[in-house]
Amino acid sequence: MNTRPPAILLMGPTASGKTAAALWLAERYPVELISVDSAQVFRDMDIGTAKPDAETLKAFPHHLIDLISPEEAYSAACFRRDALAVMAEITARGKIPVLVGGTMLYFKALLEGLSDLPHANPELRAEIDAFAAAHGWPAVHAELAKLDPVTAARLHPTDSQRLQRALEVCRLTGRPMSALIAETRRQQNDAYDYLSIGLLPSDRAVLHARIAERFDAMLDAGLEEEVDALRYKYALSLDLPSMRCVGYRQVWEAQDGISPYGEMRDRGIYATRQLAKRQITWLANTLKPETFDCLATDLCQQIGQRVDAFLSVRARHT
Repeated sequence: MNTRPPAILLMGPTASGKTAAALWLAERYPVELISVDSAQVFRDMDIGTAKPDAETLKAFPHHLIDLISPEEAYSAACFRRDALAVMAEITARGKIPVLVGGTMLYFKALLEGLSDLPHANPELRAEIDAFAAAHGWPAVHAELAKLDPVTAARLHPTDSQRLQRALEVCRLTGRPMSALIAETRRQQNDAYDYLSIGLLPSDRAVLHARIAERFDAMLDAGLEEEVDALRYKYALSLDLPSMRCVGYRQVWEAQDGISPYGEMRDRGIYATRQLAKRQITWLANTLKPETFDCLATDLCQQIGQRVDAFLSVRARHT
């Protein structure tokens, strides 16, 4: 008998229609929406984050939007903590949490938990670096394979950063990093029955066209003016997470002459396409949800049928 409360995850790359699908669900099911977006947590960053407008938010409130100042930082650990708290409140109200967004690391943190691994040890890292300088990173990989063959099998022999961290953890704890991560996941396993839905394009060229149209719409809506206002109101720099967000960085660099102003649009579109590529890779290789063609004309109806089946199966087994 399945006694875990349901939750729906709606994930996809930028411009895949996640918000429209989420609003469609919110009109038809007893759900509440939770944003899974590392940019929409920032206040006053509305246009460049494609944040739902005030009218939409009034009709369909989104949790975890406008949480912090653009001067602050937010992490996957913060998201997991906040999301689980909000999900518990939604469940207590007799509704279903629908988590919608494109920050795949946040979804991963929610589904798998966060490993309580030891902090970096500068002396040990220097020792590993010295060994690598003398013998090469493949030799570090071979050493890791003796201590943690599971982690070594998924790492490239020249992936210096990850090899260093994995070997460091092994030596600090005396246990394989893979075992520590698996143990943490078991301990942090949520009491939710997840339906994971991924929106992927059957034609990347169409998604790229959508991305270009959306970036042009952001510029027309006043993205440059929004960046100006943010820089006036807050003490910001390009090193802050908020200003590393796609779109904001490209506008800032163009405004300050760091990159040619005439290239701002193309650079913004290119950066957004690269973001979408990374999101698609996360979906395909790591999160592996049930996938739907985000370009399908009946996408929402397909999602609705899957949600109906999910809830029907639950009803029969509770």
